[in-house]
Parts: sequence; structure tokens; C-alpha cells
Amino acid sequence: MNKRDFLAAAAFGSAALPALAQDKSTGTGRTPALLTVTGAIGKTNRGPFDPVVDQMMGKQKITFDKAFTFDFATLAALPLVTITPTLEYDNKRHTLRGPRLADVLKAVQVSPNATKLAMRAVDGYSPAISIADARKYRFIVALYLDGKPMALGGLGPLWALYDADRFPDMAAKPVDQRFALCPWALYHIGVQA
Repeated sequence: MNKRDFLAAAAFGSAALPALAQDKSTGTGRTPALLTVTGAIGKTNRGPFDPVVDQMMGKQKITFDKAFTFDFATLAALPLVTITPTLEYDNKRHTLRGPRLADVLKAVQVSPNATKLAMRAVDGYSPAISIADARKYRFIVALYLDGKPMALGGLGPLWALYDADRFPDMAAKPVDQRFALCPWALYHIGVQA
């Protein structure tokens, strides 16, 4: 598949996200996986890295023996929270909604020895954050921006972020320096022990 066909298919897939929210899939292959969690996890629902199916992961040097995948409906079925951070793109407050990252990690039974997360965006951007800081700052995996599902090609379909305005150490920073640990177009989380 060439790059243009891939982007067209991805755009079509993200346009279908609201319909997928109606599906009560368990993230086992009936609908497209949006988030893959690998590493020090106890619960899995898919096998190892597949060089044919996992092309983007292969190009970004991600391999794994086991994983848990989430589709839109599985993420939307977790308890959702709303945050209203000031975003760097227009310096205005926006409403973002999605499950807490801590709940996503709980769903995959993260090892008690795990200490760090490498969150990867489709463009390869991969900030690392301690699990303690992800909990401290109450990161979410946002599914919705201002009440609408986020499209691939924009900030979505998933964005790991927090409400920087609520934490004095982050609110003191210029708005364009608050979100370096927040990958938009998130598709992979590597849990490291």
C-alpha cells in the first residue's frame, strides 16, 4: 500500500469513529485497533509483532511478544473524564474527554515493577514519562475535542495529555512549553519496568 492510499484509508477509518462508539467490541479484532499497549503488562488480547500487519511499528523499531489493543469503543467504555486545558495552538481553553491513562494501564494490568511509559505518536514522536508523573498530572487518553471525535490528520484520534492549567508547576510555564510530554495521534504505549 502506498502512503497516499494509507492516509486515505486512515482518514476514512477516523471518520467512522462515532459509529464505532456504538459497537461494544472488546478490542479483539472486530473493529480497528487504535491503541496498542506493550511491555510490562499482565493482560493481553493479541500476539507478537507481525511484520506484515504492524508496518508502522516496524518502521519505528517497535517489536513485542504480547500486546493489548484498544479500539474506540473499548476506550470509550472506560470511565471518561473531562479536562479543559489552555492549548498552545490558539491559546484558548478547550474541552477534552477520554479515559484516564491510569485506567487504561489498570485495564492491561501493568506490572507493579513498571516505572516508565514511552508513548508514541504516528509521526514517531515518543516522549517518555514516569508512571508516577502520569498519575500525578492525571493524564487522559482524549477521544473527544470540544465534543467531537478527533480525526487522524488533526490531533487524533487519540491524544495523551493533562490539564496543565490545574498544576502550578506547569501553569507557570509558557503555554507552548506545557505539552512536550503529550503526543497527539497516539497509537502505542510501551510500558517499561
